[in-house]
Amino acid sequence: MLELANVEVVYNEVILVLRGLSIEVPDGQIVALLGANGAGKTTSLRAISGLLGPHEGVITKGSITYDGKKLNDLKPSDIVESGITQVMEGRRIFKDLTVDENLVTGGFTVKDKARTKASYDRVMDLFPRLAERRKGIAGYLSGGEQQMLAIGRALMAEPKLLILDEPSLGLAPKLIEQIRDIIVDINKQGVSVLLIEQNAMMALSIANYGYVMETGKIVMDGDAKKLLADDDVKEFYLGLHGDDSEKKSFRDVKHYKRRKRWAS
Repeated sequence: MLELANVEVVYNEVILVLRGLSIEVPDGQIVALLGANGAGKTTSLRAISGLLGPHEGVITKGSITYDGKKLNDLKPSDIVESGITQVMEGRRIFKDLTVDENLVTGGFTVKDKARTKASYDRVMDLFPRLAERRKGIAGYLSGGEQQMLAIGRALMAEPKLLILDEPSLGLAPKLIEQIRDIIVDINKQGVSVLLIEQNAMMALSIANYGYVMETGKIVMDGDAKKLLADDDVKEFYLGLHGDDSEKKSFRDVKHYKRRKRWAS
């Protein structure tokens, strides 16, 4: 469904952030994109969503295609209409508007009132807590409720592909479980998901496939269950560092392990 092929992104004409990024999101699947802060995950999403411009970023090489259609030069609104919506890191809800008003903004590109009503009912079914608070001001919702609202707002545009940027960020473990289960339910309803996370355990537990990203490129990829069982991934991304506290990156982990094997 979605393919990034050898994509490079430069900010302010000098800062190379993505260095030949290539990933795929097949139709109907959940794909996890993992990486520490500064790996280039958010830049990848901006490239897909057409939001590089406000941040002085441009795609200088490679292509992004969705259902065979090139997205590189499309406006963000056109990308949404093509079937891609994004839930940004930090939720970015309209805090002074009600829950209902936030949801209405999410369905702005859908002109059919019957379809908008169907999407609204679907969101209320997915998020009963939002149904209870639909007339309340969004800024007074809890962190978990705001994340639910951000996801619900994105679903109002009837996406075929939903991109989630750090949906577990700042949430308690029980709320993370709820968000995880909601992502699975959305996927079962026929929506493909690109899940960007630092929480590798949560992401890989529900994904079909995973990519590990560092310094603007993919350093490892594979079946999500195999990645979850991989010693290098467990050591760095699941916090199982052992006694060596000097390893600051995924690459350090891999190099350290090679040196250890050679020494033996």
